[in-house]
Amino acid sequence: MHTGSCLCGAISFTVSAPLKGPDACHCSQCRKQSGHYWASTDVQRSDLAITGEEHVRWYQSSPRVRRGFCSTCGSFLFWDPPHRESMAVAMGAFDQPTDTHLHVHIFTAHKGDYYDIADGLPQE
Repeated sequence: MHTGSCLCGAISFTVSAPLKGPDACHCSQCRKQSGHYWASTDVQRSDLAITGEEHVRWYQSSPRVRRGFCSTCGSFLFWDPPHRESMAVAMGAFDQPTDTHLHVHIFTAHKGDYYDIADGLPQE
């Protein structure tokens, strides 16, 4: 069982399954919304319980994906493709320990020019 929340605590969540190895997304949308690249893990909807859902606001960032954030503190928590049985949850919102390690960088062709990816992990 893993727990987490937004910065102000208005939204909390529980994941009732082991967490998959997170990825780091370097696409321009994730960078603009999070301020840097965004690390997340995919969670099956059936394993995710959200408390304070009335505080989640959704932004339709593309025709197939919406992004969930806290209406009080602005924490970016969820990347949700409603057509899938899973959604991505922000690694930074989880309480420690997560017992995971970053396993891949994605959309690296779109990464910011102000940093290098030098950790030796696969890049897609």
